[in-house]
Amino acid sequence: MCSDRPTSRPLGAELPDWRPPPVPDGEVLQGRYAELEPLSAEKHAALLFRAFAGHDSLWDYMPNGPFSSASQYHRWVRDHAGQADPYFYAIRNKQSDQWEGLASFLRISPEAGSIEVGYITFSPALQRTPAATDAMYLMMKWAFDAGYRRYEWKCNALNAPSRRAAQRLGFSFEGVFRQAAVVKGRNRDTAWFAVIDREWPALKEAFEAWLAPGNFDADGQQRERLGDLTQLVRAADDPSL
Repeated sequence: MCSDRPTSRPLGAELPDWRPPPVPDGEVLQGRYAELEPLSAEKHAALLFRAFAGHDSLWDYMPNGPFSSASQYHRWVRDHAGQADPYFYAIRNKQSDQWEGLASFLRISPEAGSIEVGYITFSPALQRTPAATDAMYLMMKWAFDAGYRRYEWKCNALNAPSRRAAQRLGFSFEGVFRQAAVVKGRNRDTAWFAVIDREWPALKEAFEAWLAPGNFDADGQQRERLGDLTQLVRAADDPSL
């Protein structure tokens, strides 16, 4: 059969060796400053509730929360732990030896090679610590080591701290989806960020340089900023920052 399709039309790069990567499988992720293990209501719910208690602003941009009691939070964790998507991890800060946060993989699409990190909830004790950065590094590393091609970060476009965090961690800004969702009865515009596989080797070097013990002085203050190390890797910066 003859075809009159123009032979010069661009079709995208061929991926002859492409194989869909596996889904998260319960592996514990160990880093220098953080440990991540699959979320468990029995092991983690009470400890996380204690870490989050009194800080209702943590839930401002979340689809869930705030939680009025430990039992209410326990029910939420029980209902979500063990799901395939979102796949939740509890985060232990090795320096304090406390469970202080959680995060998840979600919108897991092996056939496209795409996976998102989200539901990131860091207690005040975990925020702005090496363990917080280490947790994000460990999840990104797992995704690219597993064979994913695209690692996404999405947040409410009004959530300036989340947008700053994405850029610091090396995610490139990809735009804002207007009126993307309704959350807790309010409009949500969603800011999109991503890292792709060809950027990962340079970002991995940046993370490892920042997380190295020599990057911190005797008072625990950073010598180099991670955002400076990732700046040259990012394909596009967030114009709102």
